[in-house]
Amino acid sequence: MKKFKNHTLQEYLDVLSKKVPAPGGGSAAALTGAAGAALLSMAANYSLGKGSSKRVETALKKNLERSEKIRKRLVELIDLDAEAYLALVAARKKSEKEKQAALKKARAVPKEIAKQCYNAVQLAPLLVKEGNPYLISDVQSACEMLKAAFQAAMANVEANS
Repeated sequence: MKKFKNHTLQEYLDVLSKKVPAPGGGSAAALTGAAGAALLSMAANYSLGKGSSKRVETALKKNLERSEKIRKRLVELIDLDAEAYLALVAARKKSEKEKQAALKKARAVPKEIAKQCYNAVQLAPLLVKEGNPYLISDVQSACEMLKAAFQAAMANVEANS
């Protein structure tokens, strides 16, 4: 099966809208979080090299490295969440031990999505304070997307408890 991260956006949304068990809310939360992290990266990229002090430039570069690391991990989690949920569906007809192991994994993936989103939001204050002022609305949009992704991921953790 083709990885969801390798689908076009249109293909992913088409599959998401179908009557299939995965992708679902957790996978969509990871995609939303990745988009939020990407906006933070964009703001950092636009802010670099704008005549800031060396200290600010260094901080912005570290911020960009972190947002990119988070974005890439969230992209991986798009598929990992779908895989974990499909394993949970398959485990429904298996032993109690296998069901519990699948539930544990189905909770762990969205919990990581939430953690990554939380970590990404922590990058926003530097961009607001020291970043390109024309990109404040993009940073705010990123934070709203990350908050929504966090909440959706936590809803999936709860649903799989």
